[in-house]
Amino acid sequence: MFRSGSPRVSLLLCVVMLLLTAATAPFRAAAPEQTRALWVTRTTLTSPESITQMVAAAEAGGFNTLLVQVRGRGDAYYNGTIEPRASELAGKPSFDPLATVIANAHAAGIKVHAWVAVNLVSSSVTLPASRDHVIYRAPEWLMVPRELAAEMKKIDLRSPAYIGRLARWTRAHSSIVEGLYTSPLHAAAQDHTAAVIGEIAAKYPVDGVHLDYVRFPNEDFDYSPSALEQFKKAIGGALTDKDKREAAAREVLDPAAYPNLFPERWSDFRRSQLTSLVIKIRTAVKTARPGTLVSAAVVPDAQQAFASRMQDWRGWIDQSLLDVVCPMAYTPESDIFQKQIAAAIASAGSRPVWAGIGAYQMTPSQTLTHIAAAHKLGAAGVILFSYEAMAAPPNSSASVSELGRAAFGTGPE
Repeated sequence: MFRSGSPRVSLLLCVVMLLLTAATAPFRAAAPEQTRALWVTRTTLTSPESITQMVAAAEAGGFNTLLVQVRGRGDAYYNGTIEPRASELAGKPSFDPLATVIANAHAAGIKVHAWVAVNLVSSSVTLPASRDHVIYRAPEWLMVPRELAAEMKKIDLRSPAYIGRLARWTRAHSSIVEGLYTSPLHAAAQDHTAAVIGEIAAKYPVDGVHLDYVRFPNEDFDYSPSALEQFKKAIGGALTDKDKREAAAREVLDPAAYPNLFPERWSDFRRSQLTSLVIKIRTAVKTARPGTLVSAAVVPDAQQAFASRMQDWRGWIDQSLLDVVCPMAYTPESDIFQKQIAAAIASAGSRPVWAGIGAYQMTPSQTLTHIAAAHKLGAAGVILFSYEAMAAPPNSSASVSELGRAAFGTGPE
């Protein structure tokens, strides 16, 4: 028997009170884990050794997610059947970069997202060597700038001169376009891209698929002959006889007559077709692996994305096409970064936002300041671009670990 007021009775009463309090207190769900991610470019995926080093650095730094670039420029850094294997993997037929990353990362408790360049499929400086590459198999899918609309219409699609002219123009305008893009204005091009990404999700236990370059280079693309014809067919039924006569007369001298006469419909058409591509990609991914997250790297200013890149990512959120939004807020300026992330979070609504940070052009101190700001603003996570830039000499993979420990603590939880 215990005496009233004894230490043991008092302790028992405290335990009982704590249990009663816990039972009657409102349930509070644990806060979701913050995503601490690295963008890992394809240059790291060329050997098992570089992958092992990268994963070890990420683990030591407390990173819990890797976005690894497995479709760089219309090629495969994995064992696929639709597009050619990356030339950088020549001589390594048994090496599967994506499988190697997944095995190492999952063993370390790190998630892996397959990062794919959606519309950007080739450098214009060095064209693909494989004749199975999409730019040779379907040159009619390649985007053309307004400036070349008339000229490209006169060149045989199957002639080397077609791709050659487009590549030369692109090289001369490298400040506004990164390379050769496929166009979502073609249903067959959409289907090809969705099939490529769906195959990745089907064959590999990825935790997510990350869409990059799911946009137009700018508002002056795609004026390719076949794209202009697609637009003409799409709006033909809604035009008056007067509109049709005027367009036909102007088209004799101006191949871009329809976009020029109906600019708002032209922009809407391009945006809707890009959205159609996103729908097909999401469907392919979710069918192959239902639990896989679909994220996209987007232009941080939603209105600019909508108007100049045909990237209606706010609309994609409204249609539940994205599970995560990743604004590429690469500015080193702290005030601009905070405004961009705050605006993206407001636009995203209930969708998680992972703040894309341009660590490649910032000091470690600036990067840490951006990470802290993103967390304070309510971002669900951060992604640093890129592992390779942060580890480049005079730094090393250890530098990535050091920054991660400074930002997130002393290692993985």
